[in-house]
Amino acid sequence: MLLRRFSPLRHCFSSFLLSVMVIPVFSQAVTLTGDLQQGAMIIGQAQSAAKVTLNGKRLKVSDAGLFVFGLDRDAKPGDKLEVIGKDGAIWQQSLEVKPREYKIQRVEGISKKIMSKKKSDETWARIRREGQEISQARKKSLNLEGFNQSFKWPLIGPITGVFGSQRVYNGEPGRPHYGVDVAAAVGTPVGSPADGVITYADDMYYSGGTAVIDHGFGISSSFLHMSKILVKVGDTVKQGDVIGEVGAGGRASGPHLDWRMNWFKRRIDPQLLVPAMAKKSEQ
Repeated sequence: MLLRRFSPLRHCFSSFLLSVMVIPVFSQAVTLTGDLQQGAMIIGQAQSAAKVTLNGKRLKVSDAGLFVFGLDRDAKPGDKLEVIGKDGAIWQQSLEVKPREYKIQRVEGISKKIMSKKKSDETWARIRREGQEISQARKKSLNLEGFNQSFKWPLIGPITGVFGSQRVYNGEPGRPHYGVDVAAAVGTPVGSPADGVITYADDMYYSGGTAVIDHGFGISSSFLHMSKILVKVGDTVKQGDVIGEVGAGGRASGPHLDWRMNWFKRRIDPQLLVPAMAKKSEQ
């Protein structure tokens, strides 16, 4: 299929602050790039053929020694990272994760039908099926390295919701918000923030038009509430390719894009990977 190109913002990786730690492993080094805080994505670089584990779980490592992992919204200090070099040298670190303070956000005007717990058996079956499908899409660990690019905003607009905020819907407390919301008119193009492969594309009860892009090694982006999905499962997309259009489907009070990111089940904050939102005149 043909994909339109969409480039809302140009920036270089050095345009936003990252902390970098370099720790010698005998004759080698392990480099972790990213701020060790809740919601962060951390990219590691070790020697080629290194074995890397996090809390005993083996991580995918590229031929060049590249690996990645995420720190969840409520991550606590103490994750154990271990790297064993091809020479048998061992490097270990207990990750001191910095906590964050999260906002409380009240969202009014959500459809009472969507919010009601009184749903038909058919509707509950749909919700459970969709949840399982999304979980399966996020379990993938494709051999891609889109996560190592400088991520771009999928569109430009006012930020109306942030990662980690405690949501109150129509006065009722809900789960935390795991993405960043960008308001825009219905039909506004949504661009891929980095290279990847489409692993989910369908209309969902709670999130409307939804697509998931696998960026490799367990890192994925999800795009919610779209009015149109312009890709299908299995499509390869490049950074900037248009994957859909903004909408207001599902549990939404107005047209916007909800961009979420995961490292497998762990929720990570997209805003930590992009620079400050530029104005449209600066595109």
